[in-house]
Order: sequence, then C-alpha cells, then structure tokens
Amino acid sequence: MNLMTAFEELGVLPELGESVSQIGWELPTDIQSEAIPAILGGCDVFMAAETGSGKTGAFCIPVIQITWESMRDQLMGKQRKAPKNISQDDAWALNIYDKDKNLMIKGMSCRCSDGKNWHGSRGNKGVKAGGKYYFEAFIAQDGLCRVGWSTLDAKLNLGTDEYGYGFGGTGKKSHRRSFDEYGESFTLQDTIGCYLDLDNRTIHWAKNGKEFEIAYKIDKKFAVSTFFPAILLQNSELELNFGDSPFRFPPKNDYIGLSQAKLQFTEVSSITTYGRLAQANKERPLNAPICVILEPTMELARQTHNQIELFKKKLTSPTLRSALVVGGKPMAQQLSELSEGVDIVTCTTGRFKELVGQEKICLDFVRFFILDEADQLVAGFQDRKLIHELHDKIPRYAPTGERLQMVVCSATLHNVEVKKLEGLMHFPQWVDLKGQDSVPDTVHHVVCLVDPKADKSWIRLRSTRSCITTDGIHANSQIRPGSEQPDTLSEAVKILKGEYVVKAIKEHNMDQCIIFCRTKLDCDNLEKYLKATDSEMTCVCLHGDRSPQERNGNLEAFKQKSVKFLICTDVAARGIDVRGVPYVINVTLPPKDEKQNYVHRIGRVGRADRMGLAISLVSTVSEKVWYHSCRSRGVNCHNTDLTSQKGCAIWYNEVECLSLIEQHLGVTIGHVENDMAVPVNEFDGKVTYGSKRSNQGSMFTGHAVQLSGVVAELNDLERSVQFAYLHACAH
Repeated sequence: MNLMTAFEELGVLPELGESVSQIGWELPTDIQSEAIPAILGGCDVFMAAETGSGKTGAFCIPVIQITWESMRDQLMGKQRKAPKNISQDDAWALNIYDKDKNLMIKGMSCRCSDGKNWHGSRGNKGVKAGGKYYFEAFIAQDGLCRVGWSTLDAKLNLGTDEYGYGFGGTGKKSHRRSFDEYGESFTLQDTIGCYLDLDNRTIHWAKNGKEFEIAYKIDKKFAVSTFFPAILLQNSELELNFGDSPFRFPPKNDYIGLSQAKLQFTEVSSITTYGRLAQANKERPLNAPICVILEPTMELARQTHNQIELFKKKLTSPTLRSALVVGGKPMAQQLSELSEGVDIVTCTTGRFKELVGQEKICLDFVRFFILDEADQLVAGFQDRKLIHELHDKIPRYAPTGERLQMVVCSATLHNVEVKKLEGLMHFPQWVDLKGQDSVPDTVHHVVCLVDPKADKSWIRLRSTRSCITTDGIHANSQIRPGSEQPDTLSEAVKILKGEYVVKAIKEHNMDQCIIFCRTKLDCDNLEKYLKATDSEMTCVCLHGDRSPQERNGNLEAFKQKSVKFLICTDVAARGIDVRGVPYVINVTLPPKDEKQNYVHRIGRVGRADRMGLAISLVSTVSEKVWYHSCRSRGVNCHNTDLTSQKGCAIWYNEVECLSLIEQHLGVTIGHVENDMAVPVNEFDGKVTYGSKRSNQGSMFTGHAVQLSGVVAELNDLERSVQFAYLHACAH
C-alpha cells in the first residue's frame, strides 16, 4: 500500500508532499504542523516562531494548495456561481449585494470587525402600501450598532439622510443626521424590536419587549415608497429574525413579522449587484492574483518566491503562475510577467503600491493577504499606513461568499503594532511557539481522574460486553478482574474512559462536542461505541485514514450541526474552525512533549467570547498504548512489546502529563467527580456553554470571593500532595 507522507497527514496534496520531500523535508516543523492545517481549514493565522523554523513553508504550502485547487475547479467547470437574482419566493434576508464591503453576512447573522468605520446593509425585500410589520435584532457582540428602516434611496449609513430611520445602542434615534434621545440604551444580549406601521405611517422601537413611544411620523411623500429593514454596525454582531422563527418578544397590536407580509405588499430589492465585483461570473483578468505576499525586503521576497517555485513544480493542469515584484528589478520585465498572468505575487510594499496605483495589478480577486516579517512591515508610521491602505483596496468578501484570509508572520508577535493587525483579521488563530500559552477566561477546563482501583464498574461492563471495544493491545494479556496487575488496570482504564465519555455527554446534555482521542484506532472505536450506545449520539470521525472527501464531508456535517460529535486526533483537528462549540472532551491527554496541544484542544471552545467547557479524562495508573515505529505504521501490526524491546507499545503516564501541562500553564486545573457534574465557580452564576459570556455581575463581593485567593492556595497545596502520591503509586 502507498503510505501517506508526514505532510499529507496534515492535509497537504500528494504532489506538494512529493515536492517538499525532494528538497529534503521529511517531517514538518512545529510551526508547520500547527499552521498548515489551520490555513487549510480557513483560519486567519497569527504565526510566531524563530527564524529558520520553517514558517515560510508553513504559509506557502497551504496557500499554494488552495490557490491551485480553486484554479483547477474553475478549469473543470466547478467554479461557484454568483448567487441568483433575488425572487419573490426567496426567504427574507439581508441583501448580500446591498451592503458595505467590510460587513460579513452569514445566514441571519451579520458582523463587522472594523472598530473605526460604520458598515451597513438592507434587506433583500421590503414592504409598501399598507400593513404593520416587525423584525428583531439580537445583539450578539457588544459594539456600536443601529437598526431600523430605510428606502432604497437611503445611504447604507442608516439615519444620516431623509430616507432612513435608525435607533442606536446609545439610546438615540436618528434621521437626517439628527440624533435625539429616545427610549433606552442597549448592549450585549439585548433584543431590539423594530416596528413599522404603514397604515398610520409611524415607526417605533422596543427593547426586550418594552415598547417605546412613537419615534417618527413618516412624511406623506413616502406614502408609496417601499421600506426595507436596515442595519448599521461598527465592531459588532447582530442576529436578525424577520419572522421565519419564533420571536423572542412577539409583537402586539396586530403587528406581524416581515416574512408574513402579503405578496401585494412586498417588493423585491432592485439592488442585485455588488460594485465592481459583479464580475463573479467573469473570467479573472491576467493581472489579478489570488494571493499577495508582502515582504519587508527584496532579499526576503526573493527567498519566498524561490520557495514557491520549488513547492509548485509538481502541480500541473493548471500551471500555477507566480511573480516576483520588487524594487531593483526592471519595471518592464515585471510588467511583462504580469501581462502573461499571475496567481501568486510576492512583493515589497513600495513596488507593489506603485503597480496597484497604476492599475497594473488588480486586487478584486485576492483571497490571501500575507504579511511576512510583520514587525518590520509595520515598524514606522508610514509603513503602518501603507499596509492599511493596501488592505483597504482588497474586498473582504466576494459575492460568492469567500472571505479574505490573512496570515501574519513575525518573530515578535507580541510587538504592540503587530498585535494591532488583529483588527484586520477574522477571529485569528494564534500559532505562537515563543510566548507562554494561556487559557482564555471563557474556557472552563476541568479534569476527571479515572481510577480503576476505586471504580470497579468496568468489571460488570466487560462481563456483559456493553463496553467500548478497546485498542487490542491487551488481546493476549491475562486480564484478571479484581487484581491490580498493570495490564488489568490498563485495560480497565480503556473501558472506563468510554463509559465516562457517555456520562459527560449525558450529564451536560451535550448537543455539540469535539472529542479528542490519541490514535486513529481510538477514534474509530469510540465512534462505534457512541452509535451503539444511543442513536441520538450522532458522530463522525476526522483523522488521516479517512479520505479527503470523507473528512471534508464529516467536518461540514459537524459545522451544520447535522451530527453532534466530532471525534478526531490532534493532527486532524488543528485546522478546525467551528465557531460556538460549547464542549471538548479529551479522552487522553497529549503526550508530555506535546503539552502545548492541550491549549489548542481546549481552545476549540470559548471562542468569540462564548463560554466553553473542556473535560479531560486522566488515568491515575499507567496505560499501555500503541506507539508504532514499524514500517507499516501500525497496519497489521500486533507487536505489543515495548519500544525498548523493539516493539510498538509504551506505558503512558497521564499523571505526569497533567503535571507538566499545569507547569506549562502555571495553573492548577480543577477536578470533578466521575458523575461529571461541574460546579459553577469563578463565572459567578449560571453558565450556558456555547453562549456569549455575560458582562453583568454584582458590584459587591461576598466573603467567598474575598477568601478565594487563600482557598486557591490551600487547594494548590492539597492537590500537589495528591499528585505526588499518585505519581509514586504509578511507579
């Protein structure tokens, strides 16, 4: 059988894997192992590592792959078509054409990460002639926002002309750029109801069901005008409801949801273009790259360009075209190269700005914007200004839905000016091999000790064959229930861990969870066990033995919530970007030399300021596990001897792994009992995992809070004694 290369295990194409092998790269470096799957998975990435760590390959390899695959699909006629024109039968939604370029629209959610400028949109349909209508806007991310109604003649900057009426979070209504006190201010977790009465020509709003007075009487000249729902955001996020799902605060007095409006009172928006990017079905111009890589010096740009040339040489049909655009190289030669076509351009900022200004390079189709050695690119004020100017010229979202993907590389990501680049990015993933790892305060992480000496339930489970299928490493061992022989306790741990996963799922009524297992075999066994245990426990696997098509399909099914559980290995999961996942379960802790993976695993929850719970199952005794060093990489291997005896097995000490993780993080991780009940602690109140964190809390602290430091110190001392005892027992 053909074995996958180490790079292919990260999701890299075989052709690229062959190219990197030919230049002597047999194994990915740490930064490549982290960054390649993340970029392939669609993440924006901050990347920090020492010079010589392989970070050029870490961004070049996945960018080359995605660029080539998109070109191949287009060549084969698989390119995504622009969305169809809106029809009367389409559902009510925001109009993806009638919006500012920095506003993201996904389903009924809209988001703007720009903290300086306003970005707006209108609905794809409006109402006219008569009727009383209502829609809701839920504040999903605290920032600045305005909601209301406007005609198609209005600016997207809602409330700044005579054609639009808005109500903002500061408690002011707006019309004709007149901002007057109205109602109450609103913020995170509030729901704003927007009322439009075309029978009486009035507009008013409500907050969390509390209706305010009439805000505006609509001028008679708008009697035949069509009004569209409208929103305006600055560094905020809204979740809209036009009536296709139950309202949080249903309207009264005969108002109806927009989606219930009668056809004769409904008009489809006439705006079905998106500026210059209505060219979605038009062929990409020869001078329009898909990827732009900025370097601070000509030498670095040339090095990166040369790496790209080496990586891409096995990719054919289509041929990937790359160009080097730097000062010191004849302009005529560069223009000639661009006129022949370019897919990836590597450049220095000065020459690139010059060619963009002369319209010799078109930025309308850029999908990747990469800043290498970013600390040098933003060193001075003019440098920073130039980066922002270039970024502003690149569309954030194409009409077909692709989002601009950014990668920022530097040896010093913690430079203040470099960190400010986060404002240009979309929920960036940090791949930092230099700074100390830490756990966000939105992540509640706990461990549950799996003690087969204390919990004998595994004996009953094993005898009734209602337990998980284990990895078979003890198939030839003499398992004696009731004894404390190492092989017996090791098999017991494997059985108990399967049972504890089910307990955790049921205790917390988990409806979406990522479950990390140590090996691909463990993933497969757990998938079978969950499906056999309860038909409601729908799950899929993500690991290197599954085909790329299956992996993509499984991940999409999990993202769309058509399955509840994604079971995966560390390697397969590094590029996962699923927003709002409430739970993670670590069936086995990462090995001691990969302790940083613990942070990456539990970091799958608690993203975008949403609360998350991570539960790690930690064996109190050493567990014998597979560690294949054989040529077949485990295929048809049954050698259960230890690696020290030229076998493929090791004894895995999770107590030691946990201790090293705690040292790495500088914290003591809390414990829960095997009933998996997690007490509410520092979050001060009821926690809903997967939901936004509440910023509200008491202004006063009780005795428990005042004593929390002393209690924590005592807890640390007690736990260190417990671990010292467990560590001694394990040996």
